[in-house]
Amino acid sequence: MTTLAAQQTRTLVQAAVQACEDKKGEDTRILELDPIDAGLSDFFLVTSASNDRQAVAIADEIEHRLKKEFGVYPNSVEGRQKGDWILLDYVDFVVHVFLAERRAFYDIERLRKSARPLTPAEFEAELKTALAEKTRAARSRTAAKAKPAAVKTAAEPKPRKIAKKTAAKKATATRASTRKVPAKKTARKKP
Repeated sequence: MTTLAAQQTRTLVQAAVQACEDKKGEDTRILELDPIDAGLSDFFLVTSASNDRQAVAIADEIEHRLKKEFGVYPNSVEGRQKGDWILLDYVDFVVHVFLAERRAFYDIERLRKSARPLTPAEFEAELKTALAEKTRAARSRTAAKAKPAAVKTAAEPKPRKIAKKTAAKKATATRASTRKVPAKKTARKKP
């Protein structure tokens, strides 16, 4: 995955985490999957709800927020009718909204031992660090491009003087062509 796509995925996951927190999701965890599992997905977002109505509300909020803010729709949605385990598949990340007892029974965190578990705060700190590095790199590239351009323009003649000289020549030519100059009569001397 390219770094730009990775940062976009991280931004989407962060927005989904915020939606979970806004709807009072409990024990929200992000599992960064091992590159071996990357064929499946890059991240799992796992959160718990105290009842099936809250689980559906969390899933709805995630779906609504990602659609509204980023124009992203889930590839598939499973389990919305029962509400005990709702899965939103966004291809690069998968959201699991569980009832607390279902989460304990299936224990996805244990099934994905190779995944690196992150709290939302740790995930946000990593995202901010990555964005800050990208900003610094872009600024250093811009500064590197600006320095040679300044040296290059100093060696070239100033365009203002050329423009002034050209304008003065045109004005003189125009005046000369519009002014009627009487023809000089030359008298020939007779020998």
